[in-house]
Amino acid sequence: MPTQIEKFNKMQLKEMPDIRPGDTIKVHQKIKEGDKERIQIFEGLVIARKHGKGISSTITVRKVIEGIGAERIFPVNSPAISKIEVVKSGKVRRSKLYYLRTAKGKKAKLKKKDFAQAIAEPEAQITQEAELIEAVEQPQEALPKKENL
Repeated sequence: MPTQIEKFNKMQLKEMPDIRPGDTIKVHQKIKEGDKERIQIFEGLVIARKHGKGISSTITVRKVIEGIGAERIFPVNSPAISKIEVVKSGKVRRSKLYYLRTAKGKKAKLKKKDFAQAIAEPEAQITQEAELIEAVEQPQEALPKKENL
């Protein structure tokens, strides 16, 4: 039986996209100035995700502004975060990308993540396979004859 703290934490969890290190994201954060409230966007590369997927999970986002690196740590389930958008995904082999802090030039770039073949159109694949099977199963008479040289 879940305790009251577990119930409260479950209520506070937000529905967020799958954020991984290597993703370029836009974080929409609510900023309160006096009695006015506005939304500020911070776009950068996720270099770390900590504390799992629970209520206390955080992401470290890094961006470079005029040659100077700026990093911010965002609590994912904070009420100050209104939205997180994934702009693009990069191919990485590590869970923490701290090496990007000192990397310069080409080494500071991540490769684009390649996705497997789109499965959105399985009917087109089936028709192509059927055409190939028909072409192979045609009788030899229908094929043009080779002339001896």
